[in-house]
This record gives sequence, C-alpha cells and structure tokens, in this order.
Amino acid sequence: MLLTGKNAVIYGGGGNIGGAVAREFAREGAKVHLAGRTLDTLKAVGDEIGAECAVVDALDGDAVEAHAAAIGRIDISFNLIDVRDVQGTPMAEMDVEDFLSPVVTAVRSHFLTWKAAARHGAGVILVFGGEGDPIRGYSIGGFQVALHALEAMRRQFSTENRDVRVVTLRTGGIPETIPSSFAPREEITNSLNDATLSGRAATLDDVARVAAFVASDHARTMTAATVNVSAGALLD
Repeated sequence: MLLTGKNAVIYGGGGNIGGAVAREFAREGAKVHLAGRTLDTLKAVGDEIGAECAVVDALDGDAVEAHAAAIGRIDISFNLIDVRDVQGTPMAEMDVEDFLSPVVTAVRSHFLTWKAAARHGAGVILVFGGEGDPIRGYSIGGFQVALHALEAMRRQFSTENRDVRVVTLRTGGIPETIPSSFAPREEITNSLNDATLSGRAATLDDVARVAAFVASDHARTMTAATVNVSAGALLD
C-alpha cells in the first residue's frame, strides 16, 4: 500500500472530493484525519473508513494549529474546503464582497493549513484546482482568481520550505461534483466530457487515485509542480 504509516489530514473531508480522497488514502494504508465545520458530513465518511473526525474552521488559525498539535505528526495535508464562491453574476455586476469571498477564503485557509502542516512535519501538501483559461459563456466570479492565487502561493511556499513537497492537481472539471439540482447540469457535464481528448472527464476516483500516488514516496521528486488529471482538457 502506498501510504502505510502516513498521517493524512483532509480539510473539507466531508465533501465530494474530500470524501473520495479520504477513502482512497485509507485504502492505501494512511491514518486519515477529517476536519471541517459540519460533524455529520465528516462522520458520514469517517465512520465508513475509520477516520478521526474533528470540527475545525480552516479560517481560524488557532483552531487549525490546535487540531494539528493534537494529531502530532502530519505527513500529508490536503485543503478541500468550500471557498464560498458566488457564480452566475457577471463581474461588472457583482458586489465586491461576493467577488472577493472565494479569494479571501482560499488564500487565508490555505495559508493557515499549510503553515500548520509545515510546523508539524508535513512531507506533502496537496492543492486542488490550478490555473486555467477564463470560462466562456458562464460567470464564475472570483473563483478562478482564487485558484491562480493558490498557484502563486504554492510556488513561493515550495521554495521557502524545501523539505515540504507542494503539488497541485488540475482536473478541468469533475462532472460528479455538479449538484443534481443545478439546471444546466447535463449541458455542463457534456461540455466537460467534450473538452477532453478521451471523451470522458476525470472522475472522483481518478482524482483520488492520483492524489494517493502524488502523496506517496513514489512521487518524492515531484514538488513545486502541477499534475494534470484533465484527460487532455487542459494542455500543458
């Protein structure tokens, strides 16, 4: 197993992506710690895989540090919290607070969780999202700006903390994460699939398996880098 003996912390571990990654990490032998603001959603995943669950607000530095200290050693840290983005309104018509919400949430929460991870021995920090082209035909507010900000942080953090590997996973979109109640769900799913070279966008399992490999010692030479899990939707 790839992650035997590793302590992994997943912030936002009760979400779609967080849950998929948590399950794969557990299958690969990691001791998984799930953190988030809603205990019920964490426990829905945690009870399934035997993970430790804790209510932690990733925007609260004291809470993040206290949780990290209680774990002791952190080998892998992955922040997958909801960045509170507001979509569907053109930027020229948005309130500034709505535009800044994902940017501030992403930058603050990742800074705090990365800092705690580095202080408690993390060998690997994973980042989700990555840089991409503007979305045509749909308004995503500050969401893409937030992802670009995290990439700048990833580069700087990697150079200042050379004993910590920091790697971003880019997907180009995961159809399974689109809410079933979202009206144009089928249209967006089709567009995500059509944008790939294989005709099929990445699944949650695809992303989780790649995350486990990147977090493992097999990927020890990978740092300050992005891993493309987009099936060709994003060309490097």
